[in-house]
Amino acid sequence: MSEENLYNHLLELRQQIQEHNYRYHVLDSPIISDAEYDQLLVELRAIEEEHPEWITPDSPSQRVGGYVSEKFEKVSHPAPILSLANAFDGEGILAWLDRIGKIDPKVFDVDFVVEPKLDGLTVVLHYQNGLFIRGATRGDGEIGEDITANLRTVNSLPLRIPVSNDEINVPESLVVRGEVFINLNDFEELNKRQEEAGEKIYQTPRNTAAGALRNLDSSITAARPLRLYTYAIVSSSEEIPSTQMGCLMFLRDLGFPVTDQIAHCNSIEEVVNVCESWIEKRDTLPFEIDGMVVKINDLILAESLGTVGKDPRGAIAYKFPAKEVSTTLLDIGVNVGRTGVLTPYAILKPVEVGGVIVRQATLHNFDFIEEKDIRISDRVLIKRAGDVIPYVVGPILDARDGSEKRYMIPSICPACAEPVSRIEGEVAIYCVNPGCPAQIIRNIEHFVSRSTLDIVGLGIKIVEQLVEENFVHDVADLYSLKKDDLLSLEGFAEKKADNLLSAIEASKSQTLSKFIFALGIHGVGEVVGADLANHYKSMEDLMHATIDELEQIEGIGPNIAQATVDWFSHPANQLVLEKLKKAGMWPVLQENLINANRPTPLAGKIFVVTGTLEGFTRTGVKEFITQMGGRVTSSVSANTDFLVAGENAGSKLKKAEELGVTILSEAELREMAGNGS
Repeated sequence: MSEENLYNHLLELRQQIQEHNYRYHVLDSPIISDAEYDQLLVELRAIEEEHPEWITPDSPSQRVGGYVSEKFEKVSHPAPILSLANAFDGEGILAWLDRIGKIDPKVFDVDFVVEPKLDGLTVVLHYQNGLFIRGATRGDGEIGEDITANLRTVNSLPLRIPVSNDEINVPESLVVRGEVFINLNDFEELNKRQEEAGEKIYQTPRNTAAGALRNLDSSITAARPLRLYTYAIVSSSEEIPSTQMGCLMFLRDLGFPVTDQIAHCNSIEEVVNVCESWIEKRDTLPFEIDGMVVKINDLILAESLGTVGKDPRGAIAYKFPAKEVSTTLLDIGVNVGRTGVLTPYAILKPVEVGGVIVRQATLHNFDFIEEKDIRISDRVLIKRAGDVIPYVVGPILDARDGSEKRYMIPSICPACAEPVSRIEGEVAIYCVNPGCPAQIIRNIEHFVSRSTLDIVGLGIKIVEQLVEENFVHDVADLYSLKKDDLLSLEGFAEKKADNLLSAIEASKSQTLSKFIFALGIHGVGEVVGADLANHYKSMEDLMHATIDELEQIEGIGPNIAQATVDWFSHPANQLVLEKLKKAGMWPVLQENLINANRPTPLAGKIFVVTGTLEGFTRTGVKEFITQMGGRVTSSVSANTDFLVAGENAGSKLKKAEELGVTILSEAELREMAGNGS
């Protein structure tokens, strides 16, 4: 790039950063992520380091960042409230120490303090004779905004110090620096209340906290779950500890909230290890952090190192790989799952999130798209926490230019072009066509699984082979497979083919309840399948059931009733059932197994099973209880009669104890059923 073009690019970068600063600090409405902003600043500083003669006092590299709004009175800070330079890896931390070591070699023999870099809003708190008298934002580092009334609503902020330790000496004048933020759980609860009230849903805890503190109505601020951590003393009328650890302990003794996530490190190698370890642990914290702050513990030495631009040399921010970035939503695709549920996903302009290039992200469901008003060509915020699939947080509304297009929820399945179904009150939209190519493999896998028809030897890989070779187009085609068909598949020999055909034939003797469960009707699991089998006793009766009839069965609500009727009314499903019946796969309720040959000592009782049992598999114990007349459900409620608890019983045991549900051991269950062995 020519010198002229590079200089013009420099001016363009400055203008962009100025605009993003204004949006972030004044409007609380950024249109790019923190990581993207950091990269712009890194690029600007790199050019200015190459051409120091181009640095001007108004360059964003020469200021802390931030603006002073005209809405609030101005407050001059007693000392500059500086920002920090960034390092993005361990090498960056080592390079920082080498740089400041050239100024004062003593830094190679010091200890350090590492603290979480909170993702909130910086505040400056003034105390006079122990009383909180003023609070301000950082502003431009020299002058901030007076937000005293709003800060008084933050419950963790002490209005008088010391809070409890009356023996500690309180300076006549004390100015403290801290960060106001919102815990993640509190943020979720806030959005839940907003949604229930039909109000605005907030996108990020940081912007919500900033907006609350800079609201002109302090009653609105008071309604937000704001919290505070303090981490520095800006000024004091009396002598304060000369180390960062000492200052943190002093603040804690005065009654200020100070995070427990602080590490005292004796070497720079230990600092790097601590910083890198928090990349994985960051999601264990109840609040968001975007990095760690590394400080020389000796505050006198740190102060003597001075500043570079507006960054103190004695500290640096170790920035984590971004969890949130913004990018362009190119399109919205739709996946069709085994049960036919249609799930939207975002097709994105590729962007790096947390060290991974992301091209697609979850959009949850179609209601989410409507609620957030997400449009094609929107600039959207993407989040990736830990190893979970990246998801879209929402659109950046201020970035819209009018070219965005509203998304139309599909009325037909994208895989088979059949009309989709939506049950009133449910979020899911699904395709009920069993021949849908997007569902066929997963449908068959479910149909033959151990919990349904238990066709041994027919795993997902073989199912994929059968579908790819066009031997199977729906579950009924399994019963028309020929030995030659199987022998033509890779990996099959005489014995394997014979065994699989025998297993398919043996499945015809499975119970009616297992057969109903195997069909894959939306919402009809193992328990509901058994309830339907016990009530209707044959497929013919079930096929002609009405919604009203189904709703009369205990445990079956309107959604399952609707889904069941929809499934049996679909022409493609009726064809599959006809083929199954012709093939001899048409079980009826074998009442003699339950009524004629077995007693029903558990009749009318509802059971839940948890933990590992010595003499039963999970499926086996359910069959045992059902054959003895009992009913097994998956969750503990006030209607549960007994909880059968094995080893390593989890939360269900605790809930049963809270509700007063009778707890049974495996031996007690057998004894109750009259089967002690």
